[in-house]
Amino acid sequence: MAAGQILVVEDEETIRELIAYHLTKERFRVTAVSSGEEALRKLRTDTFSLVLLDLMLPGIDGFEVCRAIRKNPVTASLLVMMVTAKGEESDIVTGLELGADDYLVKPFSPRVLVARVKALLRRRRRSSDADTQAPVEMHGIAIHPGRHEVLVYGKTVDCTNMEFRILHFLASRPGWVFTRCQIVEGARGENYPVTDRSVDVLITGLRKKLGDAGECIETVRGVGYRFREEE
Repeated sequence: MAAGQILVVEDEETIRELIAYHLTKERFRVTAVSSGEEALRKLRTDTFSLVLLDLMLPGIDGFEVCRAIRKNPVTASLLVMMVTAKGEESDIVTGLELGADDYLVKPFSPRVLVARVKALLRRRRRSSDADTQAPVEMHGIAIHPGRHEVLVYGKTVDCTNMEFRILHFLASRPGWVFTRCQIVEGARGENYPVTDRSVDVLITGLRKKLGDAGECIETVRGVGYRFREEE
C-alpha cells in the first residue's frame, strides 16, 4: 500500500526524476511538476500529504508557493519540505518564517531525503492524536493543539506552523529552560536546520503577535528561552 501522495516541485529535470524515482521505490505516490504555477494548479485539484518544494523556480519562486500554501485554508496545514541549493542562513530563516516543515540543502543523499520525508509523515501521523489533547491555557494564552489555534484574551492569533509548535512546546513545559537547538528539535524533530538567529527571529515574531502576553516567553541569557510559570 502506498505511503502517501507527494507533490515534487523541481525545475531541473534530472533532479526531479531522481527524487520521483527514489520516492516511488518506497511506494509513495508521486506527482512531479517543474514550476510554481503548475504546483498551485495541482494543489487546487488534487490532495497531497507533502510538498517537496525547490526555491529557485521559473516564474513564481518556492517562497511564493509556500506563502500561497499557508494562506489558503484548504492547504494551510499541508507539510512542506523545501529542497534547495539556497542554504544561506537568511534563506533558512525565511523558510522558517513562512512555515516550512523541513529544509534540505542540495546536494543531498537520496537516502537522507527519503528518511526525512518518512520522519515528517510519521510526526504528522502522531500529531493526528492531538485532537484529544487538552488546550494549554496560561497568561491569557489558550493553545488548542487539535484546532491548531492560538487565542490571546479570546482573540485569534495567526501563527505559522513553526511558531505554533514552538509556542506549544514551551507552554507545555512552563519554567523549563531550553537552548535554541532543543526548542527546534522538540518542536520539529532532530536534524532540522537551525541557527541562533533563526530561533531568535521566530521568538521575536511570536512575542510581537502575542502582544503583552508575549512577555511570558522569557530570554535566559547565555542559555535560551523559557515559558514563565504562573504564580
